[in-house]
Amino acid sequence: MEADTPKPDLPDHLSIDPRSPFYVAAVFVHDIGIRFNGQERNNVEEYCVSEGWVKVPAGKTLDRKGKPLLIKLKGKVEAFYR
Repeated sequence: MEADTPKPDLPDHLSIDPRSPFYVAAVFVHDIGIRFNGQERNNVEEYCVSEGWVKVPAGKTLDRKGKPLLIKLKGKVEAFYR
């Protein structure tokens, strides 16, 4: 991570899956954090601040394509750069 690289604004809706339309590669150059209901989470796969939800893996369960099965949790979402 370079200190002189300008940080882009964090989008309202972001996914870590490169196949998703909500994936923004420029954001992942920097270390980002997600705070959900006041607690910092490190297992968030996708979030939406305006709608107030995050998607997290449901244990070790996998879907038929081998990706983690995700569940949607609703609450207050804050995204920030560390």
